[in-house]
Amino acid sequence: MVKQQSLFSDLNQEQSPKDQKGRPLAHKARPLSLENYVGQKHIFKRYPFLTDENFPSLILWGPPGTGKTTLAHILANNSKREFYRFNAVLGGVNDLKKLISSALEMKQMLQKEAVIFVDEIHRFNKSQQDALLPYVEAGDFKLIGATTENPRSSVNRALLSRVQSIELKKLTEDDLLNIVTNAAMDFEIHVDKESLLFLADNANGDARNALNLLEIVSHYAGDQEMTLAEVKPLVLENARSYDKNKDRHYDVISAFIKSMRGSDPDAALLWLAVMLDGGEDPVFIARRLIIFASEDVGNADPSALNIATSSLIAVQNIGMPEARINLAQATTYLASTVKSNAAYNGINEALEFVRNTQTIEVPNHLRNFPPKNTRPYQYPHSYPHSFVEQEYAPKGTPQFYRPKEVGVEKNIRERLSKLWNRFTK
Repeated sequence: MVKQQSLFSDLNQEQSPKDQKGRPLAHKARPLSLENYVGQKHIFKRYPFLTDENFPSLILWGPPGTGKTTLAHILANNSKREFYRFNAVLGGVNDLKKLISSALEMKQMLQKEAVIFVDEIHRFNKSQQDALLPYVEAGDFKLIGATTENPRSSVNRALLSRVQSIELKKLTEDDLLNIVTNAAMDFEIHVDKESLLFLADNANGDARNALNLLEIVSHYAGDQEMTLAEVKPLVLENARSYDKNKDRHYDVISAFIKSMRGSDPDAALLWLAVMLDGGEDPVFIARRLIIFASEDVGNADPSALNIATSSLIAVQNIGMPEARINLAQATTYLASTVKSNAAYNGINEALEFVRNTQTIEVPNHLRNFPPKNTRPYQYPHSYPHSFVEQEYAPKGTPQFYRPKEVGVEKNIRERLSKLWNRFTK
């Protein structure tokens, strides 16, 4: 394996080797500096204050294993603040108040500020969130919350208005390869490059998962470099033993979706059988079929959503093993029918536009109670073909929905083209 500059040369400086003994590799391999933090380059471009000592209070949100806790540790170290950790599941309001008192006492006596890191902050109830408000408002300490849920729907507005919300993305395969390669080097785990690629590819964007898989391999690694032929069975064997929230689950459902997207009903049935044989929740599968019906089939075949929704109702009312037949019918139909992701692309582009635009005002004639002296709203049903051309969005709004020339969506495209003179190319 080619020697690279270590990502973990500064790892866990504050803990002795005795403290580290028996700890998971994912914990031992946690970097303590921004220079060694892997991934999430987009947040440092968008939020340059993350490299400053005087950063604002934050909520970091994103999927598991994307570096939320690690980044919180690094920000505390970088700003020379004391790090206090609080778990929103395990602690109550009184525990939180004691922690805050301790942080304030240290600030008063030692003139050293604190970072209070609240893991799973979305689990806080209103009283717990309210307990933080005056201190965050006054800047008595830096609050860093971590959550896998969008804080806009899981954190109350009063607290949200006092913090900066930052989204972390799933790590790329290159990021994960970087992490496992350097961890293998630092902790002298002898595996070849192909094996490291395999670990990165099977970690589903989750650094903790990747390091856990490497740790499994480390129990079998000796002085001789292990090859992919030796590593792969270990990973797959353990993947089969994982519960429904680990990489085997994600790998198979990914193959299932991609097979339907690729119009291969036989492959889709194979992965459906793998999931059912492994004890996967059939309701989960049916829900994914509903998502697929809108994301990948869309208006090319509107009946796909009805079939997928009906399969969920059937599964919920019939149960296994008979529900396998309902799932098979929906799976083969969705895999075989025409495809369009135009609706999926449209909402994604619209959301991106909204997120990068100031508050979009509703045109006066479309409002529930239009101001006086506003040009009247024209009721389309009063016009031929139930259509009248008028402004339905502010000028300059981009075109988001671009229907494809396939299936029913071809008719939709032709109608919109006649009404609005769109899709001329």
